[in-house]
Order: sequence, then C-alpha cells, then structure tokens
Amino acid sequence: MSFSAADSGWGAWIADRYQRRADVLNRGFSGYNSDWFLKFADTNYGKADLFDHDNVKIVTVFFGANDASDVELNSRQHVPLERYKSNIKEIATLARNNFGVDVKIILIAPPPVCHDARLKFQKEKYKEKATGKLERTLELSGRYAKALTEVAEELNLPCLDVWTKMQNSTSLTQTWEEYLSDGLHLSAAGNKFLGEALLDLIDDLLPELAVTKGITGNIDSSSRSSMRSIAPWHDEIDQKSFSS
Repeated sequence: MSFSAADSGWGAWIADRYQRRADVLNRGFSGYNSDWFLKFADTNYGKADLFDHDNVKIVTVFFGANDASDVELNSRQHVPLERYKSNIKEIATLARNNFGVDVKIILIAPPPVCHDARLKFQKEKYKEKATGKLERTLELSGRYAKALTEVAEELNLPCLDVWTKMQNSTSLTQTWEEYLSDGLHLSAAGNKFLGEALLDLIDDLLPELAVTKGITGNIDSSSRSSMRSIAPWHDEIDQKSFSS
C-alpha cells in the first residue's frame, strides 16, 4: 500500500521528493508480521529480493500493526511483544550486515486504531457474521508502538512514532481517525501524513540525506541536496552538457 496510486501511498511521497537523487524500493508485504518477514528473509529468494541492492542509503522498518493483533481473536498474525522487539532488532541487524555500517535505519511505529471505523468495516465486510469484537485495538497498537520506541532508543536509531504523532496531529482539516481508511490501514490523508512526517524526520536527523524541494515546485536545479543528481537538470542543459 505504500505505493498505492488510489491512496497516495506514503512511499510515493518519498519517491517524488527523491526523483533523480535515489530510487525508492518497496519491500513491504501486505498482511505480514515480523515473524513471517524474517522467515522470508531467510530463504534464498528472500535474501536476493531484500538484500541484493547496492549503495543503499536509508532503510525504513515498519512492523507492528499485524503483530499487535489480539492473541485470542487473531492468533495467526499475533506476535508476542518481547518476540516482536527481538524481531525488530534482528531486522535492523540484517539491514546493517547486508548494506554496511553506514546505512541509516529508521524504525516506524504502528499507527493507532480507530475502534468505530474498525467495527463499521467489520459489519460491512462480514454482514451478519460480524462478531462485534475487535482483533486490533488502540491499546494493543499502543503497546507495540511503545515497544518499538524502546528498541529504537536501545539501538540508537531514529524513530517515527506514528501512533503518538498521528493522535497529536494539529491538522485543521482532518481528525486523526480520518488518517485511517478502515480504522487500521492508512487513507490517502494518512499516507500523506506519514510521508511528510518521514521527510521531516530525515530533514531533521539525517540532513546529509535530505532533499529540499525546489522553489518552483518542479524537479529542477532549484532543489537542494548533498546527494548527487542523475544527469544534468533540464534547466542546466546547454550545447555543452553532454559533450564527451
């Protein structure tokens, strides 16, 4: 969903800012928890798919929404809290071992859960079979978000606490509940919120990898970054630009 066209995926927000500076690759897997991701990462195909990339600058790790499922109502996706913390550490270690000691790793906490929207979604999807019980709750997601921030502090890694930041949003146009399409997944507004928050974090904590938007709003030489651009900008081209 991070590159969803319909919901303005947050990954697309990052890719837009980093045009001609870096490629943004999505390696998120819908419905996965941290256990399943690590099992995939241990396969030959998974190793090649996830880690066979050169010159990686930033890795984001965004797990918890599925791990935080209620152990009784959704035992299939549930991951115990301490194992979740251990898994996040292992994923960070894998990123460091495969991409080098200089790669920047950003941990992203799971978003909050809106109970009313989640119940509405359940009734619309399951009709008369809807149980009225929530397999994901604000309290559970909050525990896993807190655990994620603790891991980030322990590993000295940047952390985007979406659970807290979203609920503390001072937006004049949206409530935090409107950042979620079904009480759990990000809406178009939520994707924009996350994308902008992540770009702000990079600006503040990783300025050497930040890209400042051009004053024209276009992708041209008015954008600024210490990261090298690919090929001359269109407004820099003259008859000498491509001379050998």
